[in-house]
Amino acid sequence: MTSTTGAPPYDAYAALRHREFRWYILSLFAMTLASQLQAVVVGWQVYAITHDPLSLGLMGLAEALPFIAMSLPAGYLADRWNRRRIAVWSLAVNAACALALLAFSATPGLLQRVGVLPIYGVIFVSGVARSLLQPARQALGAEIIPRSMYENAITWRSSSWQTAAVVGPALGGLLYGFAGPVAAYATGAVLMTFALVGFLVIRYEPLPRTLDGVPVLASLVGGLRFVWSEPVILAALSLDLFSVFLGGAEALLPVFASEILKVGPQGLGILRAAPAAGAVLMGVYLAHRGPIERAGRAMLFAVATFALAIIGFGLSKSFLLSVALLTVSGMADNVSVVIRSTLLQLLTPPEMLGRVSAVNSVFIGSSNELGAFESGVAARLLGAVPAVVLGGTASLAVVVITARLVPRLRRLGRIS
Repeated sequence: MTSTTGAPPYDAYAALRHREFRWYILSLFAMTLASQLQAVVVGWQVYAITHDPLSLGLMGLAEALPFIAMSLPAGYLADRWNRRRIAVWSLAVNAACALALLAFSATPGLLQRVGVLPIYGVIFVSGVARSLLQPARQALGAEIIPRSMYENAITWRSSSWQTAAVVGPALGGLLYGFAGPVAAYATGAVLMTFALVGFLVIRYEPLPRTLDGVPVLASLVGGLRFVWSEPVILAALSLDLFSVFLGGAEALLPVFASEILKVGPQGLGILRAAPAAGAVLMGVYLAHRGPIERAGRAMLFAVATFALAIIGFGLSKSFLLSVALLTVSGMADNVSVVIRSTLLQLLTPPEMLGRVSAVNSVFIGSSNELGAFESGVAARLLGAVPAVVLGGTASLAVVVITARLVPRLRRLGRIS
């Protein structure tokens, strides 16, 4: 069946018709579910032991430091070695980290005696594994489907991630509140193991990649050079980096749940799930509406909406209003994610996808953890509410500055 114009109708489920992509999505879903579940439990445990918002920021720093240090070498490896094999080994390490968290909580009184340092150690190792996994998995995702389906695949990938990020925190909060940390960590370990199995069953033949004879150091920075040479990509990455770094409130949610909204670990799970719930709704809408026509303006408007929602959340004293504002922030953020990810995959040569994905990981992935550290420090100095409000205001300023300095991004049209 064709449309009245003779063009085939838009297929919202095109990417999901591929077996390998379905397993890819299932693995991503399970890993994200486990990670988000663990994040709620770890955050509540650490704050319950320390009663210090800076300890929540240090959790982000423990993951960001190895992630940043390893990202460029990880991109180089993803462009030289078997991408599925790298992902499998990284997922195996993450599964081991999940079992370690389970063991800490299953040993009576251990964390009360030794403090939170063992948890920071596991987070550090997980950051190394995640830095290796991210570029390999993203580049692999671009290899297993046709380039014509990239935007559709990215939309479903983002929606799957966000769906897991809705269910994971809520599940973590409920399990922690009603069954305790051991049950929550055991569930996370099972899910992480399933994520590993999901990647093991993907049928994958690496595309031939020519070793260009470029020295290792030059190859490592090749992704940075490519991003620097593409002003639109650089602007999109920078916009997301600074908005998330400055405007992220997620690290301080245990403080809001415990001391401001007073909703306990169950409420914390709902607060953690709210942005992802909004992202899921937006992802499903984007998957069915087709390509975004005025992508640049849509991205700028989305990040501005995200910043305003974060400011509102910081000022809110109502649990329901806080959940609603976090939901809006997730909806806005997903628009930015889809546009940025589509730009990266369409404009990047296949042989550089690993290294450019690594640069993307440095810009975006580490901004969450460094933003958590920045939020923890700001909350220690100013208090949780001023830290979130000022961060959202600074994020809004970044949107205005980017729009003025990079008119090409503002004028960017359809990118599919």
